[in-house]
Amino acid sequence: MTNTPKNVPSQIERRDFLKKSGAAAGAAAGAVAAGFPSIVSGQSVTNALKVGLVGAGGRGSGAAAQALSADKNAVLTQVCDIDQAIVTRAVTRLSGSQKFGSQVKIDSPVYGLDAFEKVINSDVDVVLLAAPPGFRPAHLKASVDAGKHIFCEKPAATDGPGIRSVMESQKAQQAKGKALVSGFCWRYNNMIQAAMEQVHGGALGRLVAHYSTYYTNPVKPMPPESTRPAGMGDIEWQVRNWYNFTWLSGDSLVEQAVHNADKIMWVMKDQPPASCVAVGGRAVPANGGNIYDHFEANFVYPNGYRVFLANRQSTGCFNGTLDYVMGTDGTLFLGKGKPRIETPDGKIKWQWDGEEYDMYQREHDVLFKSIRDGKPKNDDLNLATSTLLAIMGRDAAYSGLELTWEQAMNSNVSLLPPSMEMNAKFEAPGLPIPGRTKVS
Repeated sequence: MTNTPKNVPSQIERRDFLKKSGAAAGAAAGAVAAGFPSIVSGQSVTNALKVGLVGAGGRGSGAAAQALSADKNAVLTQVCDIDQAIVTRAVTRLSGSQKFGSQVKIDSPVYGLDAFEKVINSDVDVVLLAAPPGFRPAHLKASVDAGKHIFCEKPAATDGPGIRSVMESQKAQQAKGKALVSGFCWRYNNMIQAAMEQVHGGALGRLVAHYSTYYTNPVKPMPPESTRPAGMGDIEWQVRNWYNFTWLSGDSLVEQAVHNADKIMWVMKDQPPASCVAVGGRAVPANGGNIYDHFEANFVYPNGYRVFLANRQSTGCFNGTLDYVMGTDGTLFLGKGKPRIETPDGKIKWQWDGEEYDMYQREHDVLFKSIRDGKPKNDDLNLATSTLLAIMGRDAAYSGLELTWEQAMNSNVSLLPPSMEMNAKFEAPGLPIPGRTKVS
């Protein structure tokens, strides 16, 4: 956290470790001035917390930098990814940092699809889970079973069976009294926390509707099949281009706009909707991937409250991550400038007037401080339920059906391939066709 205002970085910027590492490392230095003591300044630490990283891409490397910044007595001792080059690149970046390079002490990094087991079953105390979402339920379960404290990126899963596994893992982690902080970073943003306090305190009156958008550029466009190296197996090709395959990413609504889904659930105090209908499709050729590049989902709550969630990934278009929460006594505006509430006649009823801190760093500050204090922070089930809201919208669009929350929760359709060998054959399904695609 810092004590200077800053613009909230986009999701694409967040993935770029080189842009984020310096800011993340400096965040802990400003923590005391901002009113949230850093671990080192707040108490005497005698034992290092050993940290293991699963998934060493931009997001994983960034999470590792934030973890080391949160606790100067934390040590990164193990890293894994699918191949040696990715692991080496991440370790080189981290160890070469003047901010926390001395905290990187890795003897033998591991790689491969099963390397997560070696990281989790090593003597690490904290595991950072940042591999593609399709692997997350298995990685989370293994981490819980091994008794580790966990930072788990969003989304939690890509299908119904995965969501149910995540819920079981979350409950088991709570029973163990171990920390589990999710990557739903908006819940760690002080200005959004203040806005939600206004909503839950009745500032909007009776809630009527919520319009939420995540319009942005493509994240990881699928390369042409002609660029695929000779002899590379289907699973490896898809994992290397994971964003473009639903079994790995969950699609754009689930992987990226899930942040909006989380804010929707937060507004509703994590109570689920009754039903959903949705539309979506692909405007730009997928080049072999099978995800949509736009969605619009309509959720209905039992009290008649309606929520509209739209996302698009396209170049040359209007972009905006925006939320309009409408009530009988006013509307909350999030995403352009400081959060504010306007009355029906356009007057400012409330506006945030504080200093925003880095929510990505705050997640790790809270996680490591809670471990040091002996009161491990464990997020509620929103890691699973917010992800499920996004999956519900995606599946409603894929199928063309009106889906209930129970149908989404109880779906037995698994998107995962039968084999997780890098050289395995697996022809990913084509683009979903509403009216034909089965989701339950």
